[in-house]
Amino acid sequence: MRSVTSLPPTTGDSASIAQLHSKVAQVVPDLIAATAHTIPDQVNALVRARSFAEPLLAGEVLGTGENVLAHADAVAAILQGIGGSETMQAAVYLVYASMHLNRPLEVLTKAFGPHFASLAVETIKLMHVQQQSRNAERLVAQAHNPALQTETVRKMLLGFSRDVRVVLLRLASRLQTLRWYAASKLPISPALASEALHVFAPLANRLGIWQLKWEIEDLAFRFLEPDTYREIALLLDEKRAEREIYMEQLRQRLEAQLRGASISATVQGRPKHIYSIIKKMRGKQLSFDQLFDLRALRVVVPTVKDCYSTLSWVHQHFTPIESEFDDYIARPKPNGYQSLHTVVRDTQGRAIEIQIRSQAMHSHAENGVAAHWAYKEAGTKGYAGVSVTGQYDAKIAVLRQLLAWGKDLSENPAHKGLFDDRIYVLTPDAAVVELPEGATPVDFAYAVHTDLGHRCRGARVDGAMVPLNAALQSGQTVEIVTVKEGRPSRDWLNPELGYLHSNRAKAKVRAWFNAQASQETVARGREAVEKLLQREGKTALKLDDLALQLGFKSADALFEVVGKDEYSLRNIEAVLRPSEPDPLHQDPQSLVRKPRAGGNKGGVLVVGVGSLMTQLAKCCRPAPPDVISGFVTRGKGVSVHRQDCSNFREMAARNQERVIEVAWGEAKGHTAQTALYPVDVAVQASDRQGLLRDISEVFAREKTNVIGVQTQSIKGVAWMTFTVEVSDAGRLNKVLGQVASVPGVRSARRR
Repeated sequence: MRSVTSLPPTTGDSASIAQLHSKVAQVVPDLIAATAHTIPDQVNALVRARSFAEPLLAGEVLGTGENVLAHADAVAAILQGIGGSETMQAAVYLVYASMHLNRPLEVLTKAFGPHFASLAVETIKLMHVQQQSRNAERLVAQAHNPALQTETVRKMLLGFSRDVRVVLLRLASRLQTLRWYAASKLPISPALASEALHVFAPLANRLGIWQLKWEIEDLAFRFLEPDTYREIALLLDEKRAEREIYMEQLRQRLEAQLRGASISATVQGRPKHIYSIIKKMRGKQLSFDQLFDLRALRVVVPTVKDCYSTLSWVHQHFTPIESEFDDYIARPKPNGYQSLHTVVRDTQGRAIEIQIRSQAMHSHAENGVAAHWAYKEAGTKGYAGVSVTGQYDAKIAVLRQLLAWGKDLSENPAHKGLFDDRIYVLTPDAAVVELPEGATPVDFAYAVHTDLGHRCRGARVDGAMVPLNAALQSGQTVEIVTVKEGRPSRDWLNPELGYLHSNRAKAKVRAWFNAQASQETVARGREAVEKLLQREGKTALKLDDLALQLGFKSADALFEVVGKDEYSLRNIEAVLRPSEPDPLHQDPQSLVRKPRAGGNKGGVLVVGVGSLMTQLAKCCRPAPPDVISGFVTRGKGVSVHRQDCSNFREMAARNQERVIEVAWGEAKGHTAQTALYPVDVAVQASDRQGLLRDISEVFAREKTNVIGVQTQSIKGVAWMTFTVEVSDAGRLNKVLGQVASVPGVRSARRR
């Protein structure tokens, strides 16, 4: 097993570092051993997982250039070093192996069980998010692009929330990547180092995984500012031996004297890390010589009372620096950290930082919410002295720290905007839901499920009833009170009442009411059609068949247009009455307007044949005085086309014997004034608001009836087809000229 750990020693006292690792070895196993769900048949899981992955990973390299199998070995070693169980280490190999499987979830479930499979797949999803944000063209740009970083962090936050075990795997993987760059001495991407310092290290800090946090910070800072790192390292190395001897003597003396004062105390040295030193120097604008906490001790006592007794004793025997005192017991930090911090001077004026805390505070400070890693197994006992009331409370504790991590990042200029327009709230089952800022419980309900939104009647936030238009805050747990069957309220669409903020929820509510309106329209149309069928004595006629005859896909489609008064019942009457000519081969629109022209069939005379049925072809829509020809169809009489119709020319070329001479006949009586012919007008224009209205006004002004419109807009260009009625196609040229003069119209022509 390869472990790339040959780095310069971490800054700080070596004895203290040894003590730190000793404590880690004692405490962390209880926390992280449970992160992998132990399955009864997972005997030798680590050996099996590595054997499974090895042939898949052999010879493969990561985008950084590191060998994948070596990387997995090192990540497993990091987890082992902080007490990770064998099953958690095994998960590392399965994560990288799953990248080379066609159906990773299915394969890993069969081989290792559902827990390993889901962990591997969720981790890969998150890795893809990060890879997409760091492709070759954006590596450098991302380090200075807040929008890209913010979106990545948002996706990471949601990814972590689905399975918080993913966090530990990603932290260990990132630490190994930094170690590999340090050992190989290859140049590292600034974006990678910046993400480690500004995203991963704060995450480890929030979750209490301090040993990973410190090393990630120091390595990332070393890559980002190598000169500053080297300068501080040299300053720390000066007089290191002298300082270590003094601090060990002081530690022994302080521990003995506290015990002599009946305070059972354990005193430890506290290691210093270069990045924490730099942050303090820059934050307080201090020089290296002005730092108070290069010499630091930690005192752990049994109770809170002992904390304050120890503080009193320390201030009596040393000279306190009042401006450097913090009481984090009375005022805990946001992540729950508690301790007393004080800086004192010894008789020679040397500054010493002393932290004082109870054993319980120390356990929390060392492990933080990492004690909740095993939220699915912890039950009511908890881990490492951190008591939880059940699975729900444990997972909520972790998720709220993840949300706090996101909030921390939003205060960093590099991630400005992370929480400016989003909030993250929790379901009763401890799932994270992303919502727009200002979202309400109704928005939350629709985000979870549309039906939950429709049935929403009340809400509890963190256990307390709140109004449905109350604004939610990140980290809150929301529970929706529902009825068995419900419908949204129209008040929810009133913006002044503030019930809805998310576009998704607004769309769902509108869709519900639109569906209701559509149903009412269909019902109204059905009633009108059924009454017509009753009057005509055609109640046995199937409604779907009738709809198909009229050119509709279904009976409901027919009912809808009838219910909207967009389709005349006369069209249906024409189909139902057997005395009328067969309407199945005519334009339903023309049935409303087209007059009966006696024996000449709408004004068309078939020369030499006086009784053949004629119909005007829809492909070219001829109208007087167009030059026309006829084509004898099979069972439909003579189809009359314009002679320049491409369809007619093709049919005539194939069947010349079926071409027949036709001419426009003279209409008699009132028909001469009322005979109208449908023609199509094609308009191309720059799309704009009011375009259809302006063109329609031209037709109305020219007393040209529009019986049909089809429009389509593609990349800002409107393509429109108007079907209009004319008695003389020659008069249409004047109308087209008027249409062409409408602003934005590029062309207007007869089709």
